[in-house]
Amino acid sequence: MCLVFIYSDLISLLMRLPKAFLDSLVETKGFDRETFEKVHESGEQITSIRINAAKAAMVDGQLAIGDIHYTPFTIHQKIPWTQYGYYLNQRPSFTFDPLFHAGCYYVQEASSMFLEQALKQSVDLSKSIKVLDLCAAPGGKSTHIQSLISKDSLLVSNEVIKSRANILKDNIIKWGCENVVVTNNDPKDFAQLQNYFDVIVVDAPCSGSGLFRKEPGAIDHWSENSVMLCSQRQQRILADVWPALKEDGILIYSTCSYSKEEDEDIVGWMLKELPTSPAGRQVANCQLAIDEDWQIIKSGSSYRFWPDKIKGEGFFISVFRKKERAEENNFRVSKKLNELSKNEIELLRPWCAINDEITFIHGFDGVYAVNKNLLTDINFLHSKLRVAYFGTHLGELMKEKLVPAHSLSMGNLLLTSVPALSLSLDQAIRYLQKKDIDIEKKEKGWQLVCFNNHPLGWVNILPNRINNYYPKELRILKDN
Repeated sequence: MCLVFIYSDLISLLMRLPKAFLDSLVETKGFDRETFEKVHESGEQITSIRINAAKAAMVDGQLAIGDIHYTPFTIHQKIPWTQYGYYLNQRPSFTFDPLFHAGCYYVQEASSMFLEQALKQSVDLSKSIKVLDLCAAPGGKSTHIQSLISKDSLLVSNEVIKSRANILKDNIIKWGCENVVVTNNDPKDFAQLQNYFDVIVVDAPCSGSGLFRKEPGAIDHWSENSVMLCSQRQQRILADVWPALKEDGILIYSTCSYSKEEDEDIVGWMLKELPTSPAGRQVANCQLAIDEDWQIIKSGSSYRFWPDKIKGEGFFISVFRKKERAEENNFRVSKKLNELSKNEIELLRPWCAINDEITFIHGFDGVYAVNKNLLTDINFLHSKLRVAYFGTHLGELMKEKLVPAHSLSMGNLLLTSVPALSLSLDQAIRYLQKKDIDIEKKEKGWQLVCFNNHPLGWVNILPNRINNYYPKELRILKDN
């Protein structure tokens, strides 16, 4: 009981929201000071996940993979604005759930999953489209977008900070994406790709006040000055990337900030300042249909999520259509990636599907598989941007054999005939910690290791030992 009081007092102390912050929200649509402060002081934490439909499903409140039903958590209810999202009754230790590491689900804030509605209501997702997720790390929105677009569509997931771009790449690989290019570029670099993208998603860097309840420590970093600096940066980002959007294309802008300067004021700025056409104002702010029961607050043609009204954190989103007439642009490829020879492709036959839809090419550190329809785009992007990853990295060809990459085990190209070992929960955790695992040695050579029939990575079985090839940078660092 004493510990409960100590925790409650700690939360209350941490949640002393700055007076200047609260005063700045007084005129904001949907703000109720009393209930807003109360929900922050409550210490309530909302945990939500999004299922990877390519790998798993939710059946009767359990995570289902094929015929196996597995319950690493307890489902509370479905998130109403997404087909893949669920609230949990409490937060489990995701670190020690092998299926989290296998990419069967993503832990994501519920409000931000509303991106699904913005896309479905403004874009024909059945068509082949090109999408840019400009500020994509750590990968929540990118993996969500990838689950929504068609197989022959292309998603470019970008992150300007290199260390965060590596985290983004790891999450894209874990999700099993095959139609994604990960880039590490400043927004201004995309101006050269004029009229290229059908959709651009800008989840802009912001002052982060929408996450105060989730991350109380962020309160100390909030200031009116930081809000203004973020607002100026958001304008620069939008102005830099706007030329890359096609005529009639969609731009989705969002923040996790409550501040009007980063939300409605940015919308006003976009409508007034973004168009460069001599014809004048050519930006339309799109309306979305929302269910009244969702308790989302409509602010003009934008949408606000308040934690005292919805089950989630603070979020703001607005959708724009580009009406500016665009000139035709010839996307010339100045440098092509080398395709594999027939003999090299034959070396891949025991490992992955080989058909007319896939092209195999040499990449940074081995061989890659890409959708043949996307090859021209990948070559084009590779010649214009700093590309960190694309398609599916299969591995390296060494001495007439393939040394498989971790990404091959995470994707959908792997043949079911590849030898595999089934691990218990304890064995799976040891594997993910990159420790030695005690298993019955069967066939020598490379084998897939699985938990509940789902791949985790590779081991190489030698006569006197088993080499664990789980990536060092992804290993679990703590003990269970």
